[in-house]
Amino acid sequence: MSETLIILGIVALSFALRSFPNRYLRRLGALGFLAATFFAFYLFTGSFVAGLSGLLLWFLLPWLELLTRIRRLRLPVGSSLERETPPGSSRFPELSDITDEVETEGFVYVADTGWDWDGMHQFYRLFYRAESREQAAICLTEQEGVAWASVSLTSRHPRGTTYRTSNLPFSSPMKMAPDVRLRQVPDSDTFDRLLGQHREWMEGLGFEVTDFIEEDPETLAGLIEQETGRQIRHNLDAGLIQLAETAGTFRYSWRGLFFLYFQLVKDMVRMS
Repeated sequence: MSETLIILGIVALSFALRSFPNRYLRRLGALGFLAATFFAFYLFTGSFVAGLSGLLLWFLLPWLELLTRIRRLRLPVGSSLERETPPGSSRFPELSDITDEVETEGFVYVADTGWDWDGMHQFYRLFYRAESREQAAICLTEQEGVAWASVSLTSRHPRGTTYRTSNLPFSSPMKMAPDVRLRQVPDSDTFDRLLGQHREWMEGLGFEVTDFIEEDPETLAGLIEQETGRQIRHNLDAGLIQLAETAGTFRYSWRGLFFLYFQLVKDMVRMS
């Protein structure tokens, strides 16, 4: 009975710590769940090895998703963004507020567009600010009842390098193309903060506004398509994905599944 009370006490304390906004307390709560798992296996078996084995189960959980769903995914090698009606407030309640934030900073609305990939839908609202030669994008990703939103800022250099700042908290499921430099700042919870982070990065690299390409706003969707195509080709060359049996599609290779696993574990640690 005492062993059960100890474990329940650790779990209750962990839940309490996870409710705090302070990220260090939240991480301490995550460690509490790991500790509770270790003691559950150790106290009821008397084996230190069993305790460690129970602890490692947390890090094996991603393989359930990788081997059941991800391995079966078949995604298109080439896909086109199409104009679409923006999602309603029930699907994306923050869209209007984020749009106001973006337009307040002088960005001009360009288009609502998106695409569907084997059960996954991505919606983009694109903006452009000619004075600073910056592209802004609001993105909503929906997959099997789960949805997450992000905002990004992009500057393109004439030598072919794309510089992007995003508040997406997740690691990329594929390697970025060599000509894309991505900086993730998940703590930037407002657009003006994200914009400040992006401009600070560009200034730190020694760039001025005139160093970047003046984009035609009507081509922004096409540039996203081209960039996605380059990323797919790069991952094919790296062996992370491979052409599938259905013409025009690809799937993750075993090497790619291990890459994706370590990306998921990295996210688990970072977001704990």
